[in-house]
Amino acid sequence: MRHQVVIIGAGPSGLLLGQLLTRAGIDNVILDRVSREYILGRVRAGVLEEGTVSLLSQAGAGERVMSEGLPHDGFDLAYDGRDHRIDLFELTGGKRVMVYGQTEVTRDLMDARDDGGAKTIHEAEDVQPHDFSGLSPYVTYCKDGVTHRIDCDFIAGCDGFHGASRKAVPGNAIALFEKVYPFGWLGILADVPPVSHELIYANHPRGFALCSMRSATRSRYYIQCPLDQKPEDWSDDRFWDELRRRLPPSHAEALITAPSFEKSIAPLRSFVAEPMRFGRMFLVGDAAHIVPPTGAKGLNLAASDVHYLSEGLRGYYHEGSAAGIDGYSQQALARVWKAVRFSWWMTTMLHRFPDTGAFDQKIQEAELDYLTHSRAASTALAENYVGLPF
Repeated sequence: MRHQVVIIGAGPSGLLLGQLLTRAGIDNVILDRVSREYILGRVRAGVLEEGTVSLLSQAGAGERVMSEGLPHDGFDLAYDGRDHRIDLFELTGGKRVMVYGQTEVTRDLMDARDDGGAKTIHEAEDVQPHDFSGLSPYVTYCKDGVTHRIDCDFIAGCDGFHGASRKAVPGNAIALFEKVYPFGWLGILADVPPVSHELIYANHPRGFALCSMRSATRSRYYIQCPLDQKPEDWSDDRFWDELRRRLPPSHAEALITAPSFEKSIAPLRSFVAEPMRFGRMFLVGDAAHIVPPTGAKGLNLAASDVHYLSEGLRGYYHEGSAAGIDGYSQQALARVWKAVRFSWWMTTMLHRFPDTGAFDQKIQEAELDYLTHSRAASTALAENYVGLPF
């Protein structure tokens, strides 16, 4: 079997890349180790930059996000018992974000790929890239007890932090940068109206909290918690009580509660692998970088990687130019590191760290006060939040 591009990973980055390549007439196949149902069962973030929404439209998967997504022109920073609104639309000259669940993004891309007849192989075991340092790369996998080989021109590793693509790179060819944060996010999903029509990021002496939503009737809430705790340590009543304590009184009183139907704790880390190209294999999205969710950048960074790579492959096949693929890693990493910095800054500004002393706490309070009372500082926050250009 032969395809021009083999994409490892059928999450949103792999599906988006596959769609853009298919619509450009570039033959591709996607491999994933798990089932379609398992992928659609994963709960992930859902704040999309305008650039990501535009890419979904280019991929033929933008109809539902435009009709069902929730456009947000701002968000609240809550501290000292008060709200301070960041007006994204006004500060950025008319830009906004779209709240639309990553599961729905994935579903839309899967449906678009099905409609176009492109090939996806699920439950492909032991997927491995080979010979990507030379001119004849190939990928092997096992399906139903039979080993298969796919020859190709290029391999795109869209298989996440724990995937096979980055692991296949020799250790002396890659540099890894990582910061692990000493807390996690306990998150729940519940079928209740959101407490506010926009997101609330709360800094409180008891820890960080985030009020988000998936729709007008489904809410996603998070609170900072120690890493040694487990979801089963938290009853719904305990979670709702703790969330109320961390919100300004007006929101705490308006909070509507109900039994949760999903509860999990996510650790936070910043991680970057350099470079993002190894011969004829490219790393995309979480395979190359992870950011804490505080800045809403994870899925959006993966989309910008897809933009750079799809444009590079389009130039290679349509124009005979390797300039785009040669510049992929440098272009992608320039934007990655800016998003890593922003996500780290948001995380350090809004969370309480175990080793924070009285001096550090005063610095954090001064940072929040300056941010919310300086137009220049608020503009810098808004520009990064809605997404830097790519």
